[in-house]
Amino acid sequence: MNILLHPTYFPSIATFVAIANARSVTYEVCGNYQKQTYRNRMYIYGTNGKLHLAVPVIYTQKNRQLYKDVLIYNDENWQDAHWKSIRAAYSNSPFFEFYEDDLVPVFRTKFKYLLDLNFRCLEILYDCLELLPNFETTKVYQNDTGTMTDMRILADDRKEKAHDFAPYVQVFDHRHGFVPNLSILDLICNEGPNAMLYLESQTIIA
Repeated sequence: MNILLHPTYFPSIATFVAIANARSVTYEVCGNYQKQTYRNRMYIYGTNGKLHLAVPVIYTQKNRQLYKDVLIYNDENWQDAHWKSIRAAYSNSPFFEFYEDDLVPVFRTKFKYLLDLNFRCLEILYDCLELLPNFETTKVYQNDTGTMTDMRILADDRKEKAHDFAPYVQVFDHRHGFVPNLSILDLICNEGPNAMLYLESQTIIA
């Protein structure tokens, strides 16, 4: 299966299930930016349950912007706040220390554009999962996806379908139970090298 996706901020497990089971991946970079999507947000499992982390962006609804042109609002110290939340959530997970050095540069580097941040996250995640980064990017907006399966909806958490993913052990599941389809960071920190086997064994609802 050849799939078309939006690049997102530390993508959801559903997105990586699609990637792990695809023959080829193309990322849509020519479309308009949409607020309240995974483009600038992710969910992790904190001490109080599902925790929302959003990258602040400079965006106005009055003037449509291309995704590639959206700027990050770096006057807020969002990177430090996100890293502290991730450490608090996963420092006691089995594999956090194994991946910590790979992840921390994302939160120590100033990115101007959201798209650049998201592709850096993807590069790190592909490496953590030992996936070859053999993806392509669009040159124009894809109205007709041709032979590709359109999975761009996976970037929209308001429209995404509920995925029946198998549970795995999470740091705080003894408090709040299993929380599905969080950021791929949750799976990597808890499952480590077994993360790819998990992704390949799951089925995506397109």
